[in-house]
Amino acid sequence: MAEIQLRDLWKYYDDVAAVRGINLDIEHNEFIALVGPSGCGKTTTLRMIAGLEDITAGDILVGERIINEVAPKDRDIAMVFQNYALYPHMSVYQNMSFGLRLRKTPKDEIDDRVRAAADILNIGELLDRRPKQLSGGQRQRVAMGRAIVRNPQVFLFDEPLSNLDAKLRVQMRTEIKKIHQRVQTTVVYVTHDQVEAMTLADRIVVMNEGIIEQVGSPEEMYDAPQTLFVAAFIGSPSMNFLPCHVETRDSGLSIRLTENLSFAVPADRVDRYGPCIGKEMLFGIRPEHVTDKRPHTDPTYHDFTSDVIVLEPMGIDTMVFINIGETEITARSRPRAAGQVGQPMDFTIDMAHMHLIDQETDIVL
Repeated sequence: MAEIQLRDLWKYYDDVAAVRGINLDIEHNEFIALVGPSGCGKTTTLRMIAGLEDITAGDILVGERIINEVAPKDRDIAMVFQNYALYPHMSVYQNMSFGLRLRKTPKDEIDDRVRAAADILNIGELLDRRPKQLSGGQRQRVAMGRAIVRNPQVFLFDEPLSNLDAKLRVQMRTEIKKIHQRVQTTVVYVTHDQVEAMTLADRIVVMNEGIIEQVGSPEEMYDAPQTLFVAAFIGSPSMNFLPCHVETRDSGLSIRLTENLSFAVPADRVDRYGPCIGKEMLFGIRPEHVTDKRPHTDPTYHDFTSDVIVLEPMGIDTMVFINIGETEITARSRPRAAGQVGQPMDFTIDMAHMHLIDQETDIVL
């Protein structure tokens, strides 16, 4: 079994704490994505699991074994790097088999493993080529094949798609997901691209300034962020945020965004938001929940009008930029329903998907 446990894990570089006391349990065969901006500690965490960085404090366990002092080659962990790290003078076959040859694995077994991995990765016809004869996507497949032939307990991926063009990244995401379904092994995948994390992972770990902000499924991260950072980081385009006040309204509450614009709080949230009456808060809503005006009877839907600032046609829909008060927000519109720049346009907002954030703590209520 290849469960991974991180226990109070710290990493200092001189006086700078890159990782600050994180705790995380990764299940056997689980695909976990560590995601966050540059400098958040995700790659440092991955390198500590691999044994490429010393641990300042805390423990890393694979299965029931503490591996803090175990040499990287003895951890039964395979790592796929951002820059492929292929030997240019070796063929694809030789690159994939190199680690097995170092371990004195029998030739027949090496051949079986290499060809099986090549079949999984659809690179069987490339085994005699050198890296310079391969495309970026093919080189990444070879790097993954070199890891697969080892049959490790754990795969570590360090931003493996960042050197590829946009179309190839999408294709390789699908390939990596297929490979994980066929090669059932625990995967820890580091990326700064939240779309990669959302599409690949069973669970996402959002990191920020050396700590874990939230752990959960892609759906949980998107629908129920726990902090302002997670709400802003997950989702493309990003969530809209507007300063607001919570006010009493008839028997319920309302969110006041400007002097002339307020929306009723959904009835099932009135008790939760009651303590916020009169406080300066932050209102969050995703672009897809602010749309061109549509017929509706749901009490959580409300209409308003605003002037169009910019239109961004995206094909299946159009991003519409508008102002509410002094804050610019993004709405999603059907292409033919989008207005004209500089002209007023009618919108519908779905308050069932609103988020209310305490500006003092950055906690989503």
